Amino acid sequence: MSELPAIGKISPEIFQEVIYPRLGAPNKKVIVGPQHGVDVGIVEIGNQAVSITCDPVFIVPEYGWERAAWFAIHIIASDSVTSGLKPTYLSIDLNLPMSITKEQLTLMWDVIHKECQKIGINIITGHTARYSDCHYPMVGGATIIGVGGLDEYVTPRLAKVGDKIIITKGPAIEASGIFATMLPKLIEEKFGKEFSRKAQDIFYKMSVVEDGMTAVGVGRRDQGVTAMHDATECGIWGGLYEIGQSSGCGVRVEQEKIVLEEGVSEICKLFDIDPYSSISEGTLILTCRPQTSDMILAALHKKNIKASVVGELTKPEQGMILIKNGKEGKLVHPLVDPFWNAFYGSLEKYKT
Repeated sequence: MSELPAIGKISPEIFQEVIYPRLGAPNKKVIVGPQHGVDVGIVEIGNQAVSITCDPVFIVPEYGWERAAWFAIHIIASDSVTSGLKPTYLSIDLNLPMSITKEQLTLMWDVIHKECQKIGINIITGHTARYSDCHYPMVGGATIIGVGGLDEYVTPRLAKVGDKIIITKGPAIEASGIFATMLPKLIEEKFGKEFSRKAQDIFYKMSVVEDGMTAVGVGRRDQGVTAMHDATECGIWGGLYEIGQSSGCGVRVEQEKIVLEEGVSEICKLFDIDPYSSISEGTLILTCRPQTSDMILAALHKKNIKASVVGELTKPEQGMILIKNGKEGKLVHPLVDPFWNAFYGSLEKYKT
């Protein structure tokens, strides 16, 4: 029997063993139900497809209230856009620590409101309160609903052998952005003031909202994007494995073809973590029909979003293949993200 991880998301094995067999009452209107590596569920209501995703409300005051709130809403919205449907409605539950002040709540909520305005999300309901024994960063939960036509959503089940794989921004976006934001003096000491300043800008790349909406703007299904996945915990390697598994295909990718944001390699080396296995909110992994890949890349590049074709989906019997330095090997799921231990260990070491 599989064991729970020491920290972070459960493994595919735990999901299949504990969660998946117990999903409540069956309903024929569910188009896309729970799958490991799929960020959103989709149901049919009337003649429309409705996407539903939920996440913790993740607030880290040490980022600064504006940054913390920006990140919190983009975590949830980033999962939502992987459905291919535009995020439309937000339900949010805030279970706040007793220590939060009215001024802090106002700052936080103002940013959430403004980001929802930009994305086009209406906040329709929620719950807001302070309670003892509630602590940062997990201060509640939220659900985003997207709405579109029954032919407008995408999901890994629509992906086919031969589909190209595109990755935006590259590895360890979240890991690098958080390290640079939380430990700027250390980064400056090691790499200089200008490097530290630019590295902190990575923080605002921790969203795939623009990536996803830009990609599906080219086309969906046979006219473009077939599946999307936000590379969060366990990073690009975990995300690629999950999209292959959920599509029922094999995966063949070349590491050297994956784009890389400036500063990521140096930061990951400093904290001794593998960038490709590290948490990377803001990195979009998408599959698309081969004839549309160039158009999708052009649309992303027009928005100044780095992206590249890194491989393709293959027959399932070919397995998960990673080509590194010209040599073929197996692509395996990291299972445990190296970021968390490195992050908390570094905070303890350098913040004292």
